[in-house]
Amino acid sequence: MRGSSLSAAAIAVAILAAIVLAGCGLGAGPSPGAVQLTVTSDFGSSELALPGPLKVSGQETVMSLLMRNYSVSTRFGGGFVQSINGVAGGREGGNPVDWFYFVNGVQATQGAASTNVNAGDHVWWDHHDWSQAQDVPAVVGSFPQPFLTGIEGKRLPVRLECTAVGGPACHAVNSRLQGLGIPVAIAGAGPSEEPLTLRVIVGPWAKVRVNIPAELIEKGPSSSGVYARFTSGGRAMDLLDQQGRVMSTLGAGSGMVAATRNGEDDPVWFVTGTDEAGVQLAAAAFNQSSLSNHFAVALTPGHVQPLPVGAGG
Repeated sequence: MRGSSLSAAAIAVAILAAIVLAGCGLGAGPSPGAVQLTVTSDFGSSELALPGPLKVSGQETVMSLLMRNYSVSTRFGGGFVQSINGVAGGREGGNPVDWFYFVNGVQATQGAASTNVNAGDHVWWDHHDWSQAQDVPAVVGSFPQPFLTGIEGKRLPVRLECTAVGGPACHAVNSRLQGLGIPVAIAGAGPSEEPLTLRVIVGPWAKVRVNIPAELIEKGPSSSGVYARFTSGGRAMDLLDQQGRVMSTLGAGSGMVAATRNGEDDPVWFVTGTDEAGVQLAAAAFNQSSLSNHFAVALTPGHVQPLPVGAGG
């Protein structure tokens, strides 16, 4: 969630939350286990290293966890982050920049002081230009989250939807999830909605674009938070920079792994491409080493391109 452009009601809630936290003292209650904290800038392209081992004490909020481990300045009564280790929100090169945070790959819907950290959570803060996308609903860079422990402390069922059930790409993604101990239901891909389910859609873009989340991606980063757009009926893919400019166009044999969400629905992941060869590249990249700290990725043989272009190069 961005630390600015908030309604008066949201600011009041943040201030109240900060007062309550101050009164009760941070750290009350048991500490959540196996927590991860990542702080990056420019869509994950550079990481602000922890000064030492991660410190977790008692029942943390996202804000208290951050402040326990980094130098932080806040605004709106302590509910929202202004700077981390001196890197501040504001404007750079004439464009707005700010701090946003994700929990298990899902952008938060409330202030950091109001969000509790649950066992196994991966909290990720990133400082970036939001001129083209005021919100990035979901990212892939916390993989294997949210599949391992879910969202807001609730593990959700996983549904793998493939245009070619039993094909190599579908098998590769299923094997990756099963290898992590994640139960998976497999079905054919189609324009379905599965509430309270994490969906992974595998197939060429021309065949998966009938889903509502895919329609968001086709509208561009302002709707989906994904800095790529398929063209020519799905046979080509434009890669965008943080200003939304087309930096290159990929053709046959190109893939993409990305996630987005429609409103408050659960995120939907796409393992897709311009054709079956591109989908297989994307399926091969469905792993932590390829996705870590990236908002989304485009794939060509032998190369993983973080999105937006220029983010981690």
